[in-house]
Amino acid sequence: MNVFYNAEGVGDTLLISLKDVTREEVGHETFGDVVRIFNQETKETTGFNIFNASTYMKIEENGSVPLSETIVQDINEILNRNGVSETLTVDLSPKFVVGYVKEKEKHPNADKLNICQVDVGDETLQIVCGAPNVDQGQYVVVAKVGAVMPSGMVIKDAELRGVPSSGMICSAKELDLPDAPAEKGILVLDGSHQAGEPFKA
Repeated sequence: MNVFYNAEGVGDTLLISLKDVTREEVGHETFGDVVRIFNQETKETTGFNIFNASTYMKIEENGSVPLSETIVQDINEILNRNGVSETLTVDLSPKFVVGYVKEKEKHPNADKLNICQVDVGDETLQIVCGAPNVDQGQYVVVAKVGAVMPSGMVIKDAELRGVPSSGMICSAKELDLPDAPAEKGILVLDGSHQAGEPFKA
């Protein structure tokens, strides 16, 4: 689940994205100030738009709204008040974590890509990475699926040149860190970190 708010660009509307849906598949129905967006074929809810959002809750963010139990509770209350019977649940685990590159091998179909097996504490993710400096044995910053980058890009499961990839190994520039180097390359952390711990800039 990703939540966005941009009063200047979009107006006083809270945009809630649950799943991707193509324009051809999308349907919608209105409940007061809430529009439910759904897949017409499966009838599965893919998102909500909440109009006049600032009359229901205080929103200070401009862009991606960080998820918390309070935000989710507020959204569920708004849905309920407008006659929507669904209740949203959300994974609040950290989306930017320290990863340890356990293995690296060349991508069979792309010279500049590598396939990395990255330990993120509770699981090992396969991530296709194009950074020239990625290597086995490094501690790196991983944006897990569902993370929202400072640029606004949402990290999703993908397939790069035929190889599945879950997450992204980040550069300092992608993380919008101060004094990020101009040259291409991922951010390599020192060995004082542990795989799976939340990354804090």
